[in-house]
Amino acid sequence: MTYVYLITAIILEVIGTSALQASEQFTKPKPLILTAFGYAASFYFLSLVLRTMPVGIAYAIWSGLGIVLITLVGLVWFGQKLDMPALIGLALIIAGVGTINLFSSSVSH
Repeated sequence: MTYVYLITAIILEVIGTSALQASEQFTKPKPLILTAFGYAASFYFLSLVLRTMPVGIAYAIWSGLGIVLITLVGLVWFGQKLDMPALIGLALIIAGVGTINLFSSSVSH
């Protein structure tokens, strides 16, 4: 269940961050409410992950995959563009998360 909670936390954080962009600096109330819900629910599920996974590892996976997913949302939904250094950086983040999950004994498999 740890990874189900972690994936849920990541998706909720991406929803919250996407809504934050859509709130236009807190001027639109509906996206603002979704932002608050997304972040609160994300932290709740992240707290469940911390029962069985070290905080540093959980946060690295949560933030790393969140960065990649929110970048994809920005690309598709908000029409934001990526240059080559951004793409290389994202590839390194994915490689880092993969390395943690495949090779670290700190992660329960």
